[in-house]
Amino acid sequence: MLNDRQLRQLLDSLNSAVVVLDDKLLLRYLNSAAEDLLAASSARVSGQPLSEVVRESNHAHRAMRSAIAAGQKYTVRRATWRLHNLDMRTVDYSVSPVAELGLLLLEVQPMDRVLRIAREDALINAQETTRNLVRGMAHEVKNPLGGIRGAAQLLQRELPDEELAEYTRIIIDEADRLRNLVDRLLGPRKPAELQPTNVHEVLERVAQLIDVECEGKLKIRRDYDPSIPEIPGDSEQLIQALLNIARNAMQAIDESIGLASGEIVLRTRIQRQFTIGRRHCPLVCRIEIEDNGPGIPEEIRERIFYPMISGRAEGSGLGLSISQNIINQHRGLIKCDSRTGQSVFQIYLPLSE
Repeated sequence: MLNDRQLRQLLDSLNSAVVVLDDKLLLRYLNSAAEDLLAASSARVSGQPLSEVVRESNHAHRAMRSAIAAGQKYTVRRATWRLHNLDMRTVDYSVSPVAELGLLLLEVQPMDRVLRIAREDALINAQETTRNLVRGMAHEVKNPLGGIRGAAQLLQRELPDEELAEYTRIIIDEADRLRNLVDRLLGPRKPAELQPTNVHEVLERVAQLIDVECEGKLKIRRDYDPSIPEIPGDSEQLIQALLNIARNAMQAIDESIGLASGEIVLRTRIQRQFTIGRRHCPLVCRIEIEDNGPGIPEEIRERIFYPMISGRAEGSGLGLSISQNIINQHRGLIKCDSRTGQSVFQIYLPLSE
């Protein structure tokens, strides 16, 4: 027979979080995985009500009491737990009464990472589909544009009246404008040439350009991690990608609260054991561009990386699409969290190819 110490060692070796409650829903034991999940020590919370450490709903607690009374097991999927430190967790958990001991056993599987990977995988697939669609449409548009422009040039030579030639010049100018628009839709014309790149030099160049554009009226704050090594990147393309994001933030601030009241924060951090799509990266560089502007309208938050989607009346809707294309060429990921008064763009770049 195993003694208590051996049983605890056995439970602590599990990857699954195990929580033991008594019939009054008081905490009796957390294994190591549960301590990590709930950010609580078993010794410290032992004897406390479950609701002091994890809050779900009154219905959830009633279901646990009913399980003890009826001796029935059940499973809950995608439950949202609010921890004592106000962090949120999405979990699957199974409840198993142990009638002989008057205890309730909770086996908990954290789902946040699984859900995040699924969301990012769907985002990457959607972005790739959109990019392929745009490429196909762009090439279909460019072919007849060349014919229209050439025909207008030939017609211009044959027209005797200079006033009539003005119409052909309009055709040529508009064809050139559409061609430039299509080229912007296609993004960078050459693939990224990955070389060891100092990400802080890239950010400083972005900050310098933004400072010039806003004539020094906007506050730009740096929050860098100086320990970040060089990353494999194309510095010119990275400057373009980050500048598009920072410029959008500057313009949104200018249109809402004014440059003098605005602030952009450029932040870098190292993140360990990160997954981009289905590719595991031991180390990534996380770049954040945060602003205190009005936030992105809720109705377009899920679509801001698609071409021609913009929250500004004067916006072309191409900047973020181009940035996303560049970051994808670097095998990275770009995300956005936005609410009223704050937007944070997060760019994840692997520290090795």
